[in-house]
Amino acid sequence: MNTLFTEVKIGKYNLKNRIIMAPMTRCRAVVNNSANDLMAEYYAQRASAGLIIAEASQISPLGTGYPCTPGIYSDEQIEGWKKVTDAVHAKGGLIFLQIWHTGRATHSSLIGGATPVAPSAIKIDGKLYTYEGLQEFPTPRALETFEIREIVKEFAKAARNAIAAGFDGVEIHGANGYLIDEFLKDGTNKRKDEYGGSIEDRSKFLFEIVDLVCAEIGSDRTALRLSPSGTFNGMSDSNPEEHFKYICEKLNDYNLAYLHIMNPLEGDIRHGGVDIKLDTFRKVYKGTLIGNGGYTKETGNETIKNNIADAISFGAIYTSNPDLVERFKDSEQLTPPNPDTFYTQDEKGLTDYKTYKEEK
Repeated sequence: MNTLFTEVKIGKYNLKNRIIMAPMTRCRAVVNNSANDLMAEYYAQRASAGLIIAEASQISPLGTGYPCTPGIYSDEQIEGWKKVTDAVHAKGGLIFLQIWHTGRATHSSLIGGATPVAPSAIKIDGKLYTYEGLQEFPTPRALETFEIREIVKEFAKAARNAIAAGFDGVEIHGANGYLIDEFLKDGTNKRKDEYGGSIEDRSKFLFEIVDLVCAEIGSDRTALRLSPSGTFNGMSDSNPEEHFKYICEKLNDYNLAYLHIMNPLEGDIRHGGVDIKLDTFRKVYKGTLIGNGGYTKETGNETIKNNIADAISFGAIYTSNPDLVERFKDSEQLTPPNPDTFYTQDEKGLTDYKTYKEEK
């Protein structure tokens, strides 16, 4: 019987366990949006995970959504990420890079004064963090058709750059209200062209990206993250269960390394999200499936034992427990995370957490 601690094959790789470090924005790429020695230490500390999915990295300057997030579009950024991948591989770990374009979820001050882009000119209600403090989300402009095709190419180039930086693969970020998710959900996509309307047309952008990334680096090094029930960044959809079942069904045409699906969280339900269970998509998608969102060691094991997912990713708890695998295995107490240090710019709350053996 499979558990969190049994091996699993993901793409071309054999993972030593099914405990995955989820991608989490940490805002430590303070110089030219490039990864650095501090980030290398942080990820290497967590190399006992079956797989690390490194934090979302923008595919272009226009794809930036937060201060001090890393990119994967320049030679300097490729060299910076090499420090990270070398450090993780030296500890025997595997690491994918999540690649994203944040779409409308940004501010002009973060993207060189440009107007944010989206499938349609619909703004997010609320404020976001910028270098100048909290500011209102601006109204984005709708992308021209030719621009959409250029962004597809940028995703493929980012994937190629990630492999050049030493990553074992990439995870395309199609979740959480960023650009791909904005195209998928009809609350944010009101286009009248080939990229809007039916779910087949709204998912065209996603599948063009998947096609080109797979062609660039191979499907066995390509993965995808989705949030069918997600409401973060003002997201909504009229029929997410049927729409995302269609996407999962079509993904069976690809031999992806894995599909990473986020469960609905309490905040999603509170903001009108539909409570769609992971097994809904397990019945449709035939490939390797990673579950994310609210899992404990016990519920993660149960989910794997019941064949609802092949592996489980853990987020916030990984920030404060670099030895999460060992703590789970030895039934040791977990150190609670500190949200006040999630998005700061120094080592506090990043690399200063001890293993349980160091604590004793």
